[in-house]
Amino acid sequence: MSYSSSFVHKFLKQLQHRQQQHPAAARWDLPSYDATDETDQQVIISRSSPHSFQLGTGASIFTSTLIPAIVSARCEVIVVTCFWAPSKTLSAITDALVKLADHRRHLPNSHDLEPLTVRICFSSRSVFQKLLHPQSRDGYTYSPAEWQKKLGLPDPALLDEAGIRLQVKSLFFLPFSVMHPKFVIIDRQRAFIPSCNVSWEPWLEGCVEITGDAVASLMSFYALTWEKHVDFRMPLPTTYDSRTSELQGRLLDPQHLIFVPSSAHHLVLPPASSAPLPTLVLPSSHHQNPQFRFLPWQPTAKPPATPLNVAMLELFEQARRSIYIQTPNLTCEPVIAALLDALKRGVHVTIVTGRNMMLLEQLVTTGTTTSWCIRSLVRRFRKLRTHAAHDLESGDPGLGHLRISYFYPRSAAKPGKRGSQARAANDAQIQDPEEEEPVHSHLKLTIVDGEFTVLGSGNMDRASWYTSQELGVLFHDAAFAESVREGVDLVLDQRLSLVFDSGYS
Repeated sequence: MSYSSSFVHKFLKQLQHRQQQHPAAARWDLPSYDATDETDQQVIISRSSPHSFQLGTGASIFTSTLIPAIVSARCEVIVVTCFWAPSKTLSAITDALVKLADHRRHLPNSHDLEPLTVRICFSSRSVFQKLLHPQSRDGYTYSPAEWQKKLGLPDPALLDEAGIRLQVKSLFFLPFSVMHPKFVIIDRQRAFIPSCNVSWEPWLEGCVEITGDAVASLMSFYALTWEKHVDFRMPLPTTYDSRTSELQGRLLDPQHLIFVPSSAHHLVLPPASSAPLPTLVLPSSHHQNPQFRFLPWQPTAKPPATPLNVAMLELFEQARRSIYIQTPNLTCEPVIAALLDALKRGVHVTIVTGRNMMLLEQLVTTGTTTSWCIRSLVRRFRKLRTHAAHDLESGDPGLGHLRISYFYPRSAAKPGKRGSQARAANDAQIQDPEEEEPVHSHLKLTIVDGEFTVLGSGNMDRASWYTSQELGVLFHDAAFAESVREGVDLVLDQRLSLVFDSGYS
């Protein structure tokens, strides 16, 4: 994606304008990006090669893809997530680290192995952990004595004997500022951006794997948030001689790891591209001021001018044909207003969301719920439609088509389809006796005009747009967008309940 790109040019111009309006606020962002600085622009504007897009529950994605990638690392693993809780996923991570340590200790000449650094970062572990968390950008670093009891991780002595250097850190800011991004970086060469946490919920999730320059942008985002005193711009040292290289090549067989199957498990292999795809790495900094609107007639405050927020609003404004949104919740008024504006221009809008997902969290952080906002959106759309005939006579394109569905689990879960590569890799793994059926959709996906695809951690709710730190990755490629949409449609079959369709209502 070059500076000549129409979308990039308008996006940067709008980001610079919004930051200039509130320069003091931008300086306190975590992380902080200056849209006028060429170095920061180069971090945001990048390229990448997507290798796969996977759907399933969080446990199935971790055990089929993320954990096998972790144990394949030669030098360094970075795992960033929001929630950390006892779960099938955590059990699988711990099991994999124990088996990896045992594997490394029994390799011939294991003393010649390079150390493996594993950095685990999260934001939320419990209510009390958040209430008592240090309110410092340095966060809280867990001592080895806390790993087993508090975090469910392996014995520190076992890891140390195998040359696995584990570091665990948390960041949280009262009242609601969680660090919500989720990503895994392996040896600073490939990265995975999932929507799932290390948690127990069997929700529908997604995960994209990438290589290319965008991995360095993710490393920069990681360093600015979690390791501000460390320079991660340099690649890992390549000091292996032939013997250590051979030892490092003897990887732990992923067939010995735990695998949690899901009825929604599906692997999408994007079409091969002759060149890396134009990609934007879009951070959204945390903000401690929630800017609540307590009364309905109070004006809605503009969302903070983060790269992700500005890019999403610019996408909605530039949309000409279609907008597809899949989000756990929809409670952000600026998003709803932008979708109504798009519908006025004749843009077709499709929304997949949840009706009763995280209700208490919605009420506490937003003061409303998705179902209330959906009813409001439909009511406002119907008012617009009363003027459609006049608009057509005046030459306007007329309203776009609005379709809204709630996600729900299949009443009788059926085996999900898997890509041939995933099946070959996973069928021999240790199987959970039952496939997980997702009870809610936690996938965060936006596709605009069938060519712009945004994946990452950001929801279309007030928490993501106003208080939480988030991360989105935008891919500009029609073939990639089509492959992702086809995979999602396949998994959503028999899992949607239609709420509103302007073609029939």
